[in-house]
Amino acid sequence: MSELTNQELVELVHKLSARLDQAEAEIAELRKRSDASIPEDVIIAISAAVSAFMGNKGKVKAVHYLRHRTWAAQGRQSVQQRMLEN
Repeated sequence: MSELTNQELVELVHKLSARLDQAEAEIAELRKRSDASIPEDVIIAISAAVSAFMGNKGKVKAVHYLRHRTWAAQGRQSVQQRMLEN
């Protein structure tokens, strides 16, 4: 393995810092999107489209928002809720 000079090491640290800053900015943007609420008219439009596609003439009785930080937490809650229903 070749020996790196101090200048090369400093350049590598700067590059890694820039990449880390970019990754942190992307994560912050994704968190903002996941925490944003969905407008009621969008839910109604999606529900109507799914209902029409499925050929269902039923009504949407309720919409429940499951706001968790992670998909894993949503999955755990879903499994636990099914266990309580049975």
